[in-house]
Amino acid sequence: MSTSDLRRPAVVFAIALPLLLALVVAGLALYARAGGFTPAPPAPETGPLAVAPVVAPDAGSQACTDLLAALPPDLPGDPALVGRPVTEPGVAAWAAAPRPVVLRCGLPRPQELTPTSTLTEVNGVSWLTITDGTPEPSLVTYVAVDRGVYVALTTPTQGGSSPVQTISNAITQTLPERPVQVR
Repeated sequence: MSTSDLRRPAVVFAIALPLLLALVVAGLALYARAGGFTPAPPAPETGPLAVAPVVAPDAGSQACTDLLAALPPDLPGDPALVGRPVTEPGVAAWAAAPRPVVLRCGLPRPQELTPTSTLTEVNGVSWLTITDGTPEPSLVTYVAVDRGVYVALTTPTQGGSSPVQTISNAITQTLPERPVQVR
């Protein structure tokens, strides 16, 4: 066996190894670009939630007090939405990603409620749906408009319907239905 016969596998190896490495790197780059290395979403925060004060003239009413007392500590979901403490009257919140689910009770009549508004009924409650106004909304607010007080539930758009269904059940149990006031 000659010296050139011994060098031939070394030369082939020296050429093939960088080519193989380049193919692996290119494959990983394509996989990452296609979303293969998407990081897990951050866990929702569960500590106290600071909410901006809003005009809610009936937040301290008996109706809102009764509703807040009837709300479950956690909302169903995958994973379950854990209740978050808040200090504003008439407000409840649950941990969700990317934003929390927030309920406000005792709000004034929404300006968006008109005689031609489309309402959605969920478990016996008529809801007016309001999005955040962007082409691809990230939040949606449902306002219960057929009770003695207005109740708004703001959820992330990808949060599913479980929060609205659960809150509808609590509203049905605690707040008597009344005709929608569209003026």
